Amino acid sequence: MLELIPRAEPSRRMVWLSPLMAVALTALCGVLMFMAVGKPPLDGLAVFFVEPLASSHGWAEIGVKMAPLLLCAVGLALCFRANIFNIGAEGQLVVGAIAAGAFILRFDDGTGGGGGPLMIALALLAGALGGAAWAALVAWLRDRYHANEILVSLMLVYVAQLLLSYLVHGVMRDPDGFGFPQSRLFDDGFLLPVWPGTRLHLGFGLALVAALAAWLLLSRLFAGYRLTVGGLAPLAARYAGFSSRRALWGCMLGSGALAGVAGACEIMGPIGQLTPSVSPGYGFAAIIVAFVGRLHPIGVIFASFVMALFYIGGELSQTRLGMPEAITGIFQGILLFSLLACDVLIHQRLRWRR
Repeated sequence: MLELIPRAEPSRRMVWLSPLMAVALTALCGVLMFMAVGKPPLDGLAVFFVEPLASSHGWAEIGVKMAPLLLCAVGLALCFRANIFNIGAEGQLVVGAIAAGAFILRFDDGTGGGGGPLMIALALLAGALGGAAWAALVAWLRDRYHANEILVSLMLVYVAQLLLSYLVHGVMRDPDGFGFPQSRLFDDGFLLPVWPGTRLHLGFGLALVAALAAWLLLSRLFAGYRLTVGGLAPLAARYAGFSSRRALWGCMLGSGALAGVAGACEIMGPIGQLTPSVSPGYGFAAIIVAFVGRLHPIGVIFASFVMALFYIGGELSQTRLGMPEAITGIFQGILLFSLLACDVLIHQRLRWRR
């Protein structure tokens, strides 16, 4: 029978190359999947990996998808580095969208006279505060009652989604919207600036700034060193006087704030209003992005690019090849499984035992 034997010293080069191998394995599995359903495999791969990059419009759409993925993944990478498993970025994104939407609806009089850079900044701040407040519930329950943050953050996702549905069916519903569960369209003065001729908005730039700030935190600041030590060696961190409680609150609030900004950018960017489906699962996909990026802020940028390709490719494959809507989730799952398989074989080797 086969058994796994830990390697004495795993190759550092292979550790960093494993995400690329995982992407290659995902593409190979995609070929087999397209062949199994009777679709041309090369056409399928071209739809996912070539066609989105063939025009400036495709690059802009990739940037639109990257913005929420990168914002959520940067916060999650910081949490995971500190050994804090925040699985609820999706809920924090939704609450951030609710908070920003409520702020805009409060000050948007519908006449086109409101808005402006200051109001946009305040709306983004409202989204950050909403996401941070939702994450603070998780931090408080773990800090006060030692609740498992994985379960609490995950369950709060569904509470946030139900809260959004309740609001857009009730007090935030557009009175002139013929009963559809959505808010009224926001005035242009409350929408993020976009690149001319595209949907690429300011949120993409904010996501890049967040990634660079996280890299500086981890590589140049003592606070980042405390965070990393607390995740890798909790006993050593405690002996050195590093506060695990401070790390918990700091990471959860920061991660929630970034997810909240992602939600605010979605409703102030490509959507332009509050709807029951603010996110197609960006918060959950960001978990995969964080691990594919090796929990490194710069690596997360490239991982979010790959995940954005999957979203765009999934949409194109539905219209061009007649594939089901679940195709994007299938590629995401294959990518995560491939990464885990590569990591297992990098850190351990197979041996046949009679």
